[in-house]
Amino acid sequence: MSVDQEEHAVQNRDYDLFVIGAGSGGVRAARMAAGFGARVAVAEDRYMGGTCVNVGCVPKKLYVYAAEFGKSFKDAQNFGWKNGSPAFDWPTLRDNKKAEISRLNSIYDKLLAGVKADVINGRARIVDAHTVAVGEQRYTAEKILIATGGWPHIPKFPGSELAISSNEVFDLERFPKRLAIVGGGYIAVEFAGIFNGLGAKVTQLYRGPLFLRGFDADIRAHAAQEIRKTGVDLRFDINVQSIATVHSGLRVHLTDGSAIEVDAVLYATGRKANLDGLGLENVNVKIGDAGTIVVDDEYRTSEPSIFALGDVTGGIELTPVALAEGMSFARRQFGGLENAVDYEFIPTAVFCQPNIGTVGLTEDEARARFGKLRVFKSAFKPMKHTMSGRDEQTFMKLIVDQASDRVVGAHMMGPDAGEIMQGIAIALRAGATKALFDTTIGIHPTAAEEFVTMREVWRED
Repeated sequence: MSVDQEEHAVQNRDYDLFVIGAGSGGVRAARMAAGFGARVAVAEDRYMGGTCVNVGCVPKKLYVYAAEFGKSFKDAQNFGWKNGSPAFDWPTLRDNKKAEISRLNSIYDKLLAGVKADVINGRARIVDAHTVAVGEQRYTAEKILIATGGWPHIPKFPGSELAISSNEVFDLERFPKRLAIVGGGYIAVEFAGIFNGLGAKVTQLYRGPLFLRGFDADIRAHAAQEIRKTGVDLRFDINVQSIATVHSGLRVHLTDGSAIEVDAVLYATGRKANLDGLGLENVNVKIGDAGTIVVDDEYRTSEPSIFALGDVTGGIELTPVALAEGMSFARRQFGGLENAVDYEFIPTAVFCQPNIGTVGLTEDEARARFGKLRVFKSAFKPMKHTMSGRDEQTFMKLIVDQASDRVVGAHMMGPDAGEIMQGIAIALRAGATKALFDTTIGIHPTAAEEFVTMREVWRED
């Protein structure tokens, strides 16, 4: 095809960009591309805003707030607030959450309408490298972007159909007074804290020796200690054999020969790329061993006109990462700008009780990369709980490369850890040394000031 023919073909296509999936990454890419003058369409078959807005970070954080109130009512008594124990009403929380999510869904619709991007309701299926079908309607596009995210995966075993995933747990008709949670990742840990805080008897089951794999070892150990204190029944090195219905609920048979009776079983053992029915068999899009789409550093698949970003590519599964990738994609493909995402020092939080905040390398990762380290730590009772009486310990850790004095990892478990770690992340990205931390004046009295007052080396290579 000649250059003139190619330009004619592009002009005759319906869109410059067709985005499949209206989650964080897809919507950001669509908005940015439209801002650069591209003709854009977005197809979504479930809900605007994707996992984060509907069944992920937003409703989860709202439920975390709800769970923390119960503890706060008790904490307040030693500060002079004499009150009874308020009763928790599950339908109020659930239905108010639904109203808030509906409000956010409409905001996403307005954001896309504001840049004149077409929103198409339905599951999109790729027909060829430049054609997408939604129902019986076909659309052509110069570029296709897959941003369909991930989907919870429940393994098959006897009674697995009785388990629920994180998609359903927010909207249960009845509050589960006895809940088994299977899994050891951040989703399982967060829901254990949520339902424990709301008053359920929670048993968390994990097949490995210690949960939160991938986090720093000291944070993992501290988290197990603190979460057990809150009343969650943590059981490691154990798994589910089967689930059966009994008159009083569900009986969960475990691999150690024991059984527990619960009202619901939440499986949070992993997510898979949401690729079913996308029509990838019609194009040359390579799928990796993990079942995710393989892309290059510009998010291009092995089919030159098809791109993918966010959770569907199996990278760092965080909403801000998908947003950054969406911006990078649009700037490169439609703005003529070089804008690569830097994946170093990406902060993250686990909204368990207390929170975990982390940025940079774990101690094991740092030692493998830099060799000799200096490690600093601090553990203390938060000031609030010196009077509340709550048995809770905050833990902080800094990991320093000996050769450069640069701080390469920061980890915390304690109140507001996520909020504190956002600021620490800026310092680490800027290359802050331990000497710079040491000469920074702290804000007193706060927990955060401990990060600039840790002087004694805990471990040194």
